[in-house]
Amino acid sequence: MLKVLLIVVLVAALGIGGVIAYAAVGQPDTFRIERSATINAPPEKLAGILTDLRRGAEWSPYEKKDPGMKKTFSGPASGPGATLSWDGNGDVGAGSLTVAAVTPSKVTLNLAMTRPMNASNVVEYTFAPQGNATQMTWAMHGPMPLISKVICIFMDFDRMIGADMERGLKDLKALAER
Repeated sequence: MLKVLLIVVLVAALGIGGVIAYAAVGQPDTFRIERSATINAPPEKLAGILTDLRRGAEWSPYEKKDPGMKKTFSGPASGPGATLSWDGNGDVGAGSLTVAAVTPSKVTLNLAMTRPMNASNVVEYTFAPQGNATQMTWAMHGPMPLISKVICIFMDFDRMIGADMERGLKDLKALAER
C-alpha cells in the first residue's frame, strides 16, 4: 500500500512539475512594464530630478519601502555615470542603478539587481511635451530567464512593479509641480 501511495505522489509531482515547466517555456523571452502620467513641469525639470539619484528619497517608491536601506553614491552627482548602489530589506533587495544616457526626450538607466536574484534591466523615462506639461512614461524592460518565467506563473510582475511605478509617478508629479 505504501509503495502504491509513493508512486501516486511521484507521478503527481512529476505531472505538476511538467505543467509548470511547460507554462514557463511558453512565457516570452523579454518583458516590458510601463506606466505614464501627465506632469505640469517641463522635461528639463523632470530630467534634473531623475538624473540626480540622491533625489530618489523625495519620490521613489522603493526608498519608501525601506527608508533605512544602505545607499552608496558614486560617479558624478548627476547625469551619465551617476550611480546608486543599495542594500535593503526584502522589499527592495540589493543592486545598482546607473544613469546611462540623457537626451532632451529620454533618460536611460541601467539596473543591475543582485538580490533577491541577479537581473540586468533597462529603465527608461521618456518625455513628450504637451504645452506647459509633459507626458512622462516610466518603463523597465529586459530579458526573462527561466527562473523569472517560472515566477511569473505565480506572480503578476506587471501589476506588482506597475503599482510601484504608479506610486512613484504620483510622488514625482507632486515634487515637480511644486
